[in-house]
Amino acid sequence: MKAVVIGGGTMGAGIAHLLLAHGHEVTLSEADAERAEQGRLAVRRSLGRAQEKGKLTDAEAVFANLSTGDLPADAELVVEAVPENVPLKQQVLGVAAEKCPQAVLASNTSSLSISEIAEGLPGERVLGMHFFNPVPVQQLVELVHHEGVDPANVAKARAWAEEMGKTVIEVRDSPGFATSRLGVAVGMEAIRMLEEGVASAADIDTGMKLGYRWPMGPLELTDLVGLDVRLAIAEHLAAELGPRFEPPALLRDKVARGELGKKTGQGFFSW
Repeated sequence: MKAVVIGGGTMGAGIAHLLLAHGHEVTLSEADAERAEQGRLAVRRSLGRAQEKGKLTDAEAVFANLSTGDLPADAELVVEAVPENVPLKQQVLGVAAEKCPQAVLASNTSSLSISEIAEGLPGERVLGMHFFNPVPVQQLVELVHHEGVDPANVAKARAWAEEMGKTVIEVRDSPGFATSRLGVAVGMEAIRMLEEGVASAADIDTGMKLGYRWPMGPLELTDLVGLDVRLAIAEHLAAELGPRFEPPALLRDKVARGELGKKTGQGFFSW
């Protein structure tokens, strides 16, 4: 089957990898040729690492099913993974809606309103399909539905995710959905505790890993996601749900200094 991934960054490349590894033909769409090539290279590297770990037998053969040309009219799934900006997401999904008239239109947003994204689009085809980083490894997909979506399209999206080995949870469209809302709440409290000198970053994270069986602590996770990304999500949730999600000053200060986590080498930990 044919799928389209819009956006070749970390999440888009991971989603493309996952689709390719399960035998699908994938078109990767980007803003320009340079970004498309960067996305292709990211997918190729990701598939190569999977082969090195014994999870693929022929990464090049799998990679051969990736293209960056025109969107195929017979695509059955479109997943956008562009930056968290509603008008941008509406724009790229609008183009996909016209060029891929039968496809389910999925947004990988982690917190933006699916109902708002669906405005002006064929809303019966639009839903949230929230993957987690790293996409080929993380088991969960969060399906987010709004009042206007056709249940048949939710069922199609679930089938795609489950065919790719993912476990699906379904969530009503609400700020932060289930996972981002809970994750940000814990993350912001961990930052406040660090800010107040309750415990060190390492000890806060160790407490959650050993006491609650988290695979990584909330501060390490914030470093991995990106402090700027977490700040933007927290600001959005604070605006929608109230001051309990208000970002601590420590988070704002670190972002202002460019300490964005793993991608810059410094966040709550040094990388």
